[in-house]
Amino acid sequence: MNDSGGDILSSARLAVEYVDSMLPVNPLQGPFRSAWGYMISNYTKFQIATWGSLLVHELMYFIFCLPGFIFQFIPYMQKYKIQQDKPETWEKQWNCFKVLLFNHFCIQLPMICGTYYFTEFFNIPYTWDTMPRWYMLLAQCFGCAVIEDTWHYFLHRLLHHRKIYKHIHKMHHDFSSPFGMQAEYAHPLETVILGAGFFIGIMIFCNHVMLLWAWVAFRLLETIDVHSGYDIPMNPLHLIPFYAGSRFHDFHHMNFIGNYASTFTYWDKIFGTDSQFNTYYTKLANKQDPDDKKME
Repeated sequence: MNDSGGDILSSARLAVEYVDSMLPVNPLQGPFRSAWGYMISNYTKFQIATWGSLLVHELMYFIFCLPGFIFQFIPYMQKYKIQQDKPETWEKQWNCFKVLLFNHFCIQLPMICGTYYFTEFFNIPYTWDTMPRWYMLLAQCFGCAVIEDTWHYFLHRLLHHRKIYKHIHKMHHDFSSPFGMQAEYAHPLETVILGAGFFIGIMIFCNHVMLLWAWVAFRLLETIDVHSGYDIPMNPLHLIPFYAGSRFHDFHHMNFIGNYASTFTYWDKIFGTDSQFNTYYTKLANKQDPDDKKME
């Protein structure tokens, strides 16, 4: 069975490598390689691992937040807002932003400072020639997401225990109608507890510093998307198998119970913690289709 599984993975990798060989040369690869070389030549590993990781996190976070922030000023986009009776307010967004700054620079930055020592201890390379191909990075990010989602489901569910909830996780539920920037609005202890799941996959899969940054970008894109408050059609993230999406997590903020996973739906499906979500949307669908029932 192990040989069979190995043969399947080997065949899949060969197929992907063949497809990759048929693709046109990425025009951005040259400039990116030059920029990477400049970074390696002019900055120390500590600077790259620490300040580079901080820069990637901050840039990715606020760039991914920008579309949802702009949507609130576009009347056409309001039909895609999930909780239309609860618009964003400047006061909420400003309070959220202040907490984010504290979390990012007083909680997450000290954790980021450990990145250099992690890469040194595990001999993680920084060079261009050792960087994994794009399809390997995607596969590794998916593996990290599966692991983080499992950690998040069980720890997040624990934080909803009635004896714990009001002390830690209640802060994240200050907003019953979430918006993108609120994704990392949380109690410092929650930032550490749930954030630990981010590093487990890295410890298993990481073979280059680029994976650290790719996984940061993927995780931020996902968590900001599910907190966006907008269910945008043709969202490419929904091509990911079992992807939960904004409607799934928005219900968690509206209902406070159920839908505990961060990225995928299968843990909630297995343990039945998506039952209230399914019931709610079944009733909503029935209310919205009275004419269909008459025609039947």
